[in-house]
Amino acid sequence: MSGAGIAGEDLPTALVLAGSRGPDDPVAALGGVSHKAMVPVLGRPMLLRVVEVLAGSGLVGRIIVQIERPELPASLPELAALQAGGRLAVEKAADSPSRSLLKAFRDHPEVGSWIVTTADHPLLDAAMLRHFWQAIPPGTEAAAALASAQTIGRAYPETRRTYLKFRDRQVSGCNLFAFRGSNVARVPDFWIALERHRKRPWRMAWEIGPLVTLAFLCRLLSEAQVFRILSRRIGVRAVAIDMPFAEAAIDVDKPEDLALVEKILARRESAVPTG
Repeated sequence: MSGAGIAGEDLPTALVLAGSRGPDDPVAALGGVSHKAMVPVLGRPMLLRVVEVLAGSGLVGRIIVQIERPELPASLPELAALQAGGRLAVEKAADSPSRSLLKAFRDHPEVGSWIVTTADHPLLDAAMLRHFWQAIPPGTEAAAALASAQTIGRAYPETRRTYLKFRDRQVSGCNLFAFRGSNVARVPDFWIALERHRKRPWRMAWEIGPLVTLAFLCRLLSEAQVFRILSRRIGVRAVAIDMPFAEAAIDVDKPEDLALVEKILARRESAVPTG
């Protein structure tokens, strides 16, 4: 799965998970739209920003957007043009991210490799995608991008993130994943099993392994040890990919996230030469 030979391989398909939290989502309400993915960031919907980055990166082939209301992307001329050209497909999302992922895998058995991200990640850029893809070791079946608390805090001390606490470091997810091979459906299957028991923590712990859960909560396990254990438990070769970009971990979950993202994008876009 190394990016070194990507030019000679079939490009991965990109999957954008654009599920909604419903009409009460505070970010959607702030943006004055019915669906969070359509919230404008500096005047351009988040979903549009994510799809355009993927389409222009040179790292992915076809792009699939999963959303509860498939008519919404077609209301954006740029996405409608990608659809008309066959580069973009819009499909109905399932009722959770894990089930949407499983649906994509089952509906598209012809796809050999996937890059998965979310519609609320408007800071995603080609450099992040390239670093992530090229850092994945050969033979990997599942990869997750993670940024350290140190990387994030140094760049944006004001942002509040949710951190996974390993023995060796604290990390935040970056809403960026890769999957490859015939075993990929095992990942959302395991995720769905955990979701099924989300109101019964002891059952979630049983799915993962009680001793493993206790060791993790006590911060006795390193990041690499946890991913080795999960690989055995799920039945796929899974790895974490360290991201040196603080922005990779900043998605738009809260109104304050939107304000920070707009500030970052304004600074980024003002630095781009116009001539």
